[in-house]
Amino acid sequence: MLPASIQITGELLSAAEVQDICESLKEDGVRLLSVRGCQLSDRDFGRVCRSVAESRSLAQLNLNLGVVSSISRTRHLADALTNNRSLQTLFLHGSPLLDAGLVTLNPALSTHPSLVCLDLGDCMLGDEALALICGMLPPDGAKSGLRELTLSANPGISSKGWARLAIAVAHSSQLRVLNLDYNPLGDQMAGMLAVAVASSRTLEVLDLEGTGLTNQSAQVFLDMVENYPTSLRVLVLAENDISPELQQQISDLLSEGEEEDEAPPLYKGPTSSSALQPIRDKYQPIRDKYQPLTWLPHSNSGPHMVTLTSGLGESLLAETEM
Repeated sequence: MLPASIQITGELLSAAEVQDICESLKEDGVRLLSVRGCQLSDRDFGRVCRSVAESRSLAQLNLNLGVVSSISRTRHLADALTNNRSLQTLFLHGSPLLDAGLVTLNPALSTHPSLVCLDLGDCMLGDEALALICGMLPPDGAKSGLRELTLSANPGISSKGWARLAIAVAHSSQLRVLNLDYNPLGDQMAGMLAVAVASSRTLEVLDLEGTGLTNQSAQVFLDMVENYPTSLRVLVLAENDISPELQQQISDLLSEGEEEDEAPPLYKGPTSSSALQPIRDKYQPIRDKYQPLTWLPHSNSGPHMVTLTSGLGESLLAETEM
């Protein structure tokens, strides 16, 4: 029997439910575990983490929206990641990690053999944390690194920190998706990111929704995609002070480039900025990105409402199922 998906959203988890989850993890019966926005005791969180450490089937773990709510829980998670070898995708969006939390997690994150997708959006991170994250984007010729990174809504990061990220992105040999939406980047930082995108041979998706950009930034990106070869296929510029005409011009040029090349393996079908809708937690969601699924329990518990996780995470799961 193929491993199941346990996906629960916004519930108060009982000790019995936690026990079911733990048993399924230990039996390698879970591929995807999502307890997004759920409440559980510190003791039960520790139990779940110990079971994650033992699991050899778990590929995706969603702890979004405050589940990792203290430094003690961060330590439990770090211990789990140190021992786990199967996890490919980790969502911590909306967790109050702070820089101290990233310092705690970094040894496990940076050395994990399988992790390729990481969501640290709205985690109250600063420059110290971002410096550690840049280490997860190794340059060409180095070890493998992240393929998808989300840093949405971390306004504590300074322009110096973002500049450091831009350099890391330019030289990363793996990164395909970068989500920076709802950070106060402004036109100057967008210009640095444009240089990074032009240098990158792998980056396909860049989300700059609600980042304080103007037509000045759009003109820079337009010049880039019009005159220089790039791997970029999707550039999200919604919720900025950018004219619809400029956004459409950029989208059309990216679509033309897509038609000329072979379709990227992760994104099939049309790839204009309005076509790709990654299903993930956004700081200020503009649209409904969540759909109901069914919790597949270990016991005979009733169904819960759940959410889909990111498109890349799903594709990674699909790859491992084949």
